[in-house]
Order: sequence, then structure tokens, then C-alpha cells
Amino acid sequence: MRNLTFKQFDAVAAIARRGSVARAARELHLTPAALTARLRQIESELGLLLFDRTPDGLRPTEAGRAMLATVERVDALVADCIGRLAALRGLEGGRVGVAVVSTAKYFAPRIVAAFSARHPRIEIRLFIGNRAETIARLRDYDADFAIMGRPPPGLRVVKEVLGEHPLVFIVPPTHPLIGRRDIPLHDLAEERFIVREEGSGTRAAFAALFEQEGAVQPAFGLEIGSNETIKQAVIAGLGIALISAHTIEAEVDSGRLAILDVSGMPIRRTWFVVRRADKEFGPAAQAFWDFVVAEAGAVLPRALVPAACAAAKVSES
Repeated sequence: MRNLTFKQFDAVAAIARRGSVARAARELHLTPAALTARLRQIESELGLLLFDRTPDGLRPTEAGRAMLATVERVDALVADCIGRLAALRGLEGGRVGVAVVSTAKYFAPRIVAAFSARHPRIEIRLFIGNRAETIARLRDYDADFAIMGRPPPGLRVVKEVLGEHPLVFIVPPTHPLIGRRDIPLHDLAEERFIVREEGSGTRAAFAALFEQEGAVQPAFGLEIGSNETIKQAVIAGLGIALISAHTIEAEVDSGRLAILDVSGMPIRRTWFVVRRADKEFGPAAQAFWDFVVAEAGAVLPRALVPAACAAAKVSES
């Protein structure tokens, strides 16, 4: 295995990206025969198959995924090196990767814009995805930072609080409960609920709320993996939903959505910026971290909650 080269790692990465030797060969400016020979040489050297041959193309085996993880770490280290070298040349350059859970997309671009105004030569790669995708990017060194509501379990991270993250129940403006104050949670038991996908922070908060209050878990009407689609479904009258108050400013201001005044609400969670504890930063990444920790909380959206919700429930998750 000591004979493996960067070209061989690049070959494996290209095949994984393209799903076939022929397409990967075009990307690498090789013939398919030459790339096939290179792949066979690597697999022979390792004594392991790196790809399963399936009807849908080549899929990495467990050994292949381990090799690809190494490629990603090497790419991250090279990017860090470039940032450090740029700083040594007296330049403020480099590249920073930021993974953001989809709910945070309503304010993450504001953070990036404010940072870029001060550091225009630093390139920012912004990745938006669900919680699982965000954790994967952080775990695989594809992103330097993550902005999320719950730091990932099983991964050594450093976290800093960005600000408060309230969750509220939204309904269409014609809902019969509009106007009632301090609605008991059990009065919502017969409602049709629209929920996020399993594993999302909002879904976990929803389940914990009903369990904590001893209320019967309501039946789910729809499961939707997008806050935007959830809002449109509520507007259309398909049900009610628990959602981040940071995502609904425009719809509440325009009268398309309303917030229920439910007893003990809003649920007050927390936004965090997270980085791996084992990752060393170059100047660009360190500058971004320092900026976010010191100033990003000021750009959080206005979180609309009913005026009567003075007594808020605190959720540490």
C-alpha cells in the first residue's frame, strides 16, 4: 500500500463522482483502458475491491468509501495549506466551507454577506441541506463549519451559541383557533399536523413537546422535508405545523400565515456554529470563526411570536 499515489486517489474519486470508468476517463483525459488498468492495479495493491459493479453503475464499497474519505481530508488539508501560504505572501485569501441546515438558510446568507464585505478575497462555499447532510459534510471534512440547532452526537466538536431559535405553531389565517389565548396543547390533538422528516431538529422538538406535556401524540397528516413547502401546505389549509419563527416573517407580515398562542410556547431552542475539534484552521477559516462568534447573532431574523407568549419553554437541544 506504500506505492499508492495521488493520481491513484484522484482516479478513485473521479470514478465515484461519475459512476463509470468511461465518464471518469474523459474527466481525467485518459482512455477507459488506461483508467481500468489503474483501478485494477489499485485494487490489487490493496487486496480489496473498491467498487461494486451494479446495473446502475459503479458504487463504492466500504473500502472505496474509506479511500474517498481520505481524499476529502487531503483536499481539505490542501485548501488550508493554500490559505496559510496566501497569508504568508501578505494576501488575505483562502477558502471556507460552511454547511447550513435548511432552516438556517433564512439568515446564513446575511452572515456570509457581512463577512465578505470585510474580507472580499476569501471565498465562501455555502452548503445547504437537511440535518443529516450537514452533519455528513462536517464529519467528512467537506465543510469547516456548520450552523445548526443541535451539535452532532458522536463527533468531537467545538460549539458557540449564535442566538435564540424559537419554534411556534402556524395556521392559516382563517383557522378557528385564531384569537384564542393560552391554548392548551391537548386542544391541538385533533388537528392534522404537517411535520418535517424523521431526524430533523424540528421533528424531534415536536415529539418532545407532546411527551413533556403528557399530551397524546397527534397523528401526522403529511411529512415534508422543506420549510417552504410546509408553509405553502399550511397556507393551503392542509394542516398546521410547528416551525422555526425565523422562517415565517414574510408570510405573517403579509397575512398569509398566523401564529397560534399555545400555552408554554414558543419552544426556545438555540442556534450554534460548530466546528470539528480535530481540525486546524488556516487564517481564512479562523477569521470566519472569529467573525461568526462575535457578530453573527446580530443578523438573526426577527422572530415573530404572539405577545401573550411571555412565559416561554426552554429546550436544550
